Amino acid sequence: MPFRPRHRQLEYVVALAETGHFGAAAKRCHVSQPTLSVQVALLEEQLGTPLFDRTRGRVIPTAIGERVIASARSILQALDDIVATAATGADNLGGLIRLGVAPTFGPYFLPHLLPVLHRRYPGLQIYIREERPSVIEREVTAGNLDCGLGPQPLSASVLTFRRLCREAIYLGAGKDHRLADGGSVEIGQLKGERLLTLGRGHQLFESARALAAASGAQVREDYEGTSLDALRQMVIMGMGLSLFPELYARSEFRVQDHIALLTVEGWPATRDMGFFWRAGNNRAAHFDQLARESEGTCRELGLEPG
Repeated sequence: MPFRPRHRQLEYVVALAETGHFGAAAKRCHVSQPTLSVQVALLEEQLGTPLFDRTRGRVIPTAIGERVIASARSILQALDDIVATAATGADNLGGLIRLGVAPTFGPYFLPHLLPVLHRRYPGLQIYIREERPSVIEREVTAGNLDCGLGPQPLSASVLTFRRLCREAIYLGAGKDHRLADGGSVEIGQLKGERLLTLGRGHQLFESARALAAASGAQVREDYEGTSLDALRQMVIMGMGLSLFPELYARSEFRVQDHIALLTVEGWPATRDMGFFWRAGNNRAAHFDQLARESEGTCRELGLEPG
């Protein structure tokens, strides 16, 4: 029978790769340092190749070690998926979901959804991590997050996307701006205007660049906003125009903000929002059910259905 590493050995090498230190890895795995060191060395002997370079005062994966560690992460994630599914069943969507949410959507959608989920699935825990959509895609693909909530991901070949709704995107202008009074603007009227945007990794960054390319506006390269709130304040100060998604605008804009929300004629100012997970994930049924439960919240919020 061919040699197969034990799952604890896989846990040890992943922890060692992530901490870069035998003591820290042993502490994470709740074993003594000698135990972890012996098991890593034994695994290297059994595989017939070193997985770590220990010769420069640091513990660094070798080239083949990097590949083995990547496989080990996938195997451990698959084992976690099996245990979660078997232990809790479908009655509470697996019991635990590690959910990455886009900060431009999640904080304005989840407060309406989570009470509904808690009533229907009292045993369900959802650990929420706010991140840029590009980071969420990467973490879901790697198995560090179970599921993402945000705009349609770019990694269509490795992620399954379940659309919930189509959210409008508005152009915000200060109330004293020349374009503020009409309620809408023709795309050509934006030529030469300054566009403020969130940083790279947000879909709104790409949307602003697309709008600038189509209209002749200029994206302010000297500043990338860290939040929609920061952009809102800068628009009030007359530093430029910016894009704001529908739920954020409903939740955070007030009359005293002195901002006009405009539609842009001749430009598709919407974004598709939904849940996404690794293609082939054996918990896909849980995530699909989560999306179905969320459709009612979309209807209650008056969002265009998916």
